Amino acid sequence: MKALLLIDIQNGFCPGGNLAVPDGDAVVPVANRLIREGGYDVIVASQDWHPADHGSFASQHLGAKAFDMGELSGQPQVLWPDHCVQGTSDAEFHPDLEMDEVDYIQQKGENAGVDSYSAFRDNDHAALTGLAGYLKAQLVNELDVCGLATDYCVKFSALDARDMLPDIKVRFVSDASRGIDPQGVKDAISEMKARGVGIVTSDEILAD
Repeated sequence: MKALLLIDIQNGFCPGGNLAVPDGDAVVPVANRLIREGGYDVIVASQDWHPADHGSFASQHLGAKAFDMGELSGQPQVLWPDHCVQGTSDAEFHPDLEMDEVDYIQQKGENAGVDSYSAFRDNDHAALTGLAGYLKAQLVNELDVCGLATDYCVKFSALDARDMLPDIKVRFVSDASRGIDPQGVKDAISEMKARGVGIVTSDEILAD
């Protein structure tokens, strides 16, 4: 069983959003092509779904500015602009993303006391989202991961898939993803490669 995991393709991470990834909306047509033509048995979309008082928001720290380094629950934390707040348009999936074909939505980042980059678990690894169990139940043995942003939520989701589902082949789809920082993207790809994540393009997937 082959699965596609779309990471956080939401308004908040696309141009005009509160935490826009450069060129973030360019992943949408590529993701749609994979959804339609990639031959996937299971399609999952993760959704950042923060309470308004999430501790990773700079607005929750007196005198802090967005992108400062701060602290959350005793751990170093990038302080982000308020983004993907539950029930707001910023948290909605990009309107052009073909959500009708998505089988399962995994929300994340609901605990105000810890950030959650990965679709599989919180950053402190104390709480699981349940996504690994869902994929196991679907008998998935191949997982392609893409979306926003390469150097944060996509990377950590791919690495957690390798750690938590060691029998599954995991691949990162490079042209269906965009990152925040160019050097961060290079480092993320190197780290994923080193941890056994395959690096592919959508054309390579569709040519299979």
